[in-house]
Amino acid sequence: MAAKRIAMVCMAAATLLVSFGVGADVAAPTAAASPKELQRGFSVAHDTSYSQFQPVLSDPTGVFALGFLRINSTMLDLAVLHLPSAFSLWRAIPDRTAPWSAAASLSFNGSLVLIDSATNQVLWSTGAAAGNSAVLLNTSNLQIKSDRSPGAVWQSFDYPSDTIVQNQNLTSSAALRTTDRRFAMRLGSNYFGLYIEPPPSSSGGVAAAMYLKHTALEAKSQIETGGGPIYARVEPDGYLAMYQKEGDPADVMSFDTFNHGIRAFRRMTLEPDANLRAYYWDGSRWVLDYTAITDSCELPTTCGAYSVCVPPSGRCACLANATDGSGCAAAPVGNGLCGTTGREVGGLYWELRRQGVEPANKEQLGFEHALSAEDCEARCARNCNCWGAVYSNGTGYCYLMDYPAQLMVAADERKVGYFKVRRMEEAAERGGRATGVTVALLVVGVAVVVAAAAFGAYRVWDRRRRTEAETRRQLGADGDGLSPGPYKNLGSFSSVELSSSFNSFRR
Repeated sequence: MAAKRIAMVCMAAATLLVSFGVGADVAAPTAAASPKELQRGFSVAHDTSYSQFQPVLSDPTGVFALGFLRINSTMLDLAVLHLPSAFSLWRAIPDRTAPWSAAASLSFNGSLVLIDSATNQVLWSTGAAAGNSAVLLNTSNLQIKSDRSPGAVWQSFDYPSDTIVQNQNLTSSAALRTTDRRFAMRLGSNYFGLYIEPPPSSSGGVAAAMYLKHTALEAKSQIETGGGPIYARVEPDGYLAMYQKEGDPADVMSFDTFNHGIRAFRRMTLEPDANLRAYYWDGSRWVLDYTAITDSCELPTTCGAYSVCVPPSGRCACLANATDGSGCAAAPVGNGLCGTTGREVGGLYWELRRQGVEPANKEQLGFEHALSAEDCEARCARNCNCWGAVYSNGTGYCYLMDYPAQLMVAADERKVGYFKVRRMEEAAERGGRATGVTVALLVVGVAVVVAAAAFGAYRVWDRRRRTEAETRRQLGADGDGLSPGPYKNLGSFSSVELSSSFNSFRR
């Protein structure tokens, strides 16, 4: 029965790779065709004749493979694939991107190194791993091993991309991130959270916004202060567990198949819509087993920035009627609102007020007690790190946001929102001022050059005039005696002078 199952998996992998578009004249990359171990001195060039995936290393079962993966139709990445589903369980995500057509190569000489051979630039590497071999385990874990160490000196399980698989520890030093890097899952002291990541251009002016927090119940095991960081792991029985140390978990977050006796390969992925989901492989497809957020208004991708979501329909509306053509109000970009002394309201941002809204993630925000909506607003207005505030007349709570308005939902009229909207035209105004200065300098420069040229031409004309006058004087004095010398010298001199003047102008 086991042999039959392995044969079926290999057939599925072969069918998948053929569907990737490998021509009949090219050997189809199967798990059996890839090596099971890479030794020092190994190198392989990227072959663009593979349309989607070029396997380089396979696990012992032929279910997983490491290789060159085509991303978004045009880009190149290094990935570990679950072959039957073509799903990437791990990606290198190089700091320097390269197109699929790039002359790239992967080598192993103690470390794995992905190089753009045309530019000789390192796109990605495992660092100074100093191993003797690289292997892909039947868990999908890519490891570098050394003869001098019993364990792995480097492993992909320590550097997840958007997915963890069963029995893989997600530690506090790592994070799951969506492929576009907009959202992340990270561990805290006794919880895990989902976050809207600040834009790369924020330079600290925008904080990460937590939109989900799951705190450990600590029913069977207590998390001790100073006892070390926690870690999370997807367990084969169908749950995500949080531990501080091995033994009883500090928390069990059960999936739909928890304790149902389904023994299957499992994964948990932070998906592009910002939701966290768990799946298991039933032999032919990934079956959804857990969804972290079921209310669409609690997802930051449902409506976007400076918008309000209306539950339960999930209908979106703008906080303000004005739009910039690409969404509600302005996109959450820029370098924040600090460092603008003398340029407060009406400078870097304008103010927006709206009744009947509140943050969907208010439990993650924390609150202050305020005497009134005006008091709450003033606390935010005076703080250049504050992007918005929502006051509840019923409780007196004042929720302050250190990020541009996100995750706002419709509420009763007792909730009053105050928001700072960054002026998108500010950069344009600065650019306009810079352009104006450039144009002014150019005009002045041209005027100076023209004046210099005119002055040079005047000097030539004046010299010629005086020379001709002197010649006429000499002619008048000598009568019949004509001397050709002054005319030749004048012509030669004038020619050189004019040439020098206009050449200097050209330079």
